[in-house]
Amino acid sequence: MDQNKIRNIAIIAHVDHGKTTLVDQLFKASGMYRDNQEIQERLMDSMDLERERGITIQSKNGACMYKDHLVNIIDTPGHADFGGEVERVLKMADGVLFLVDAQEGPMPQSHFVLKKAIALNLPIIVIVNKVDKQYARSDWAIDQVFDLMVNLNATDDMLDFPILYASAKNGLSGLSLDSMSESMEPIFESVIKNVPAPNCDEAALFKLLVSSISYSPFMGRLAIGKVSQGKILINQEVVISSEDKVSEKIRVTKIYGFKSDSFEEITQASAGNIVAIAGLEAIRVNETISHPESPEPITGIKVDPPTISMQFIANNSPFSGLEGDYVTSSQLKERLYKETLTDVALHVENLAGDSGFTVSGRGELHLSILIEKMRREGFEFQVARPKVILKDVDGTLSEPFEEVTIQVPDEAMGAVIESMGNRKGQMQHMDQQDGMVNLKFELPTRGLLGYQSEFMTQTKGLGLLFSKFLDYRKHTGDIKVRKCGVLISKETCKSIAYALDNLQDRGRLFIGPGVDIYEGQIIGENSREEDMVVNPSKSKKLTNMRASGSDDSVILTPPLKMSLEQYLSFIDDSELVECTPKSIRVRKIILSESDRKRSH
Repeated sequence: MDQNKIRNIAIIAHVDHGKTTLVDQLFKASGMYRDNQEIQERLMDSMDLERERGITIQSKNGACMYKDHLVNIIDTPGHADFGGEVERVLKMADGVLFLVDAQEGPMPQSHFVLKKAIALNLPIIVIVNKVDKQYARSDWAIDQVFDLMVNLNATDDMLDFPILYASAKNGLSGLSLDSMSESMEPIFESVIKNVPAPNCDEAALFKLLVSSISYSPFMGRLAIGKVSQGKILINQEVVISSEDKVSEKIRVTKIYGFKSDSFEEITQASAGNIVAIAGLEAIRVNETISHPESPEPITGIKVDPPTISMQFIANNSPFSGLEGDYVTSSQLKERLYKETLTDVALHVENLAGDSGFTVSGRGELHLSILIEKMRREGFEFQVARPKVILKDVDGTLSEPFEEVTIQVPDEAMGAVIESMGNRKGQMQHMDQQDGMVNLKFELPTRGLLGYQSEFMTQTKGLGLLFSKFLDYRKHTGDIKVRKCGVLISKETCKSIAYALDNLQDRGRLFIGPGVDIYEGQIIGENSREEDMVVNPSKSKKLTNMRASGSDDSVILTPPLKMSLEQYLSFIDDSELVECTPKSIRVRKIILSESDRKRSH
């Protein structure tokens, strides 16, 4: 295809600002579907977890034809934890659609991505979405975008950005609020006018930097990237090169372009197009696929280092193997290392003595998404409490710090400020507006671990909290977060309502009656600071005395159901979270009460 008829665009937006919905509308507007064809909502969010959480985790590629132009659309993650994806994606793009909510304006999570786009000098088109909201303030949102781009050192040309307005949910877009039309045509026209065609050398020998890896049971590993120069044909021989090595010659078996959100087999690809190449089983992200006569690699993407680590251990609880298909340490190892092939921000190291693995990532969400994916694939394993990665900076023990932006109702301000103080947070800014308070803190990443669930309780679900990595600073000392002990089962048994009735006065229970539990499993939260060993199967003693009235019936408070992230933040260093496809349990590392006493 003529390079001048190609447009490669990335979409940047904060979580839940309507990015994936807009892409759905662009696909529909390009005439890729029949009028009566049923289309799955959230096309680009193909992972179940993405649809459930409403966030994009892994970058997707799609493409559509508008008139005689091919528009390649790259849907980028909107969460800083998946920044490793973002940086690679922007290398493929020639322009950016920056999507902002008409009510909320640009939010902190998208600052990181926008900064990267500005550094690459990519032209930016601003789309103010959700203009149909009751409290939409489009002009204010545009002013906020301008101020943000000034702060991110955008050039004068960049600051003269084109503006469009949209309600993606309703399929509306326009150059002004007064000229909205029931089509996406204004957005397509702006892309073709303001985003340049790829500037690639079609006559040079073939090169492609691998930006992401996809896997298909039918096609195997697929290397995805933009053809930087030259062209590639099916059955052509290529080499894979990186900074320190060049592979033997390998034959390309298939080439795929994109149509909508799926692959379409093609016979060749030329400079400027985004394609997927099959037949290269050993390929990794950041490597270059080259013509054998020109093996020099393209400079890859430097990814910010991980800040959080967590131990993954094969499940050795008494219930090991009862609920999952993959339970051995070797299966766990294979799966974790497989993930590093596609996720450059994830690091895996073996623990001493092959007892488990240390997995490092960009944040709690990054690692909890990996855990949830593995559970759904049938894996059983255990994980320890997340820890920040400490560094020695000029002889000083240092830890990562975050800038946290918070928006809460007035009545929740006191509780939030107190919690931030307890977590070593330093307030940098505060202002009040329309019954809401905007707060900005700088605090250690450690202080944020597990705070999300407490924050939602404090604000009754009405608060917004966003964080971004700042730098490494001097370690600030201990942060005591959990103020209570736990209730630990003294034996392997099935829980009984009578026993739980007596225990619920001691604290909050995680289980109900009739649940199989094992010795050392944590079944609840103690109302006091110390741990307590309890018997959840203690039955009522029978006597031959007749009761003068009917026995009181047992009334149990419903058990506390916590999410994976809440359990990860709840446990301390002597505890583990057991993850299986059907259950999430918490336990002591040392199950036996007598062994725990000896270890102290």
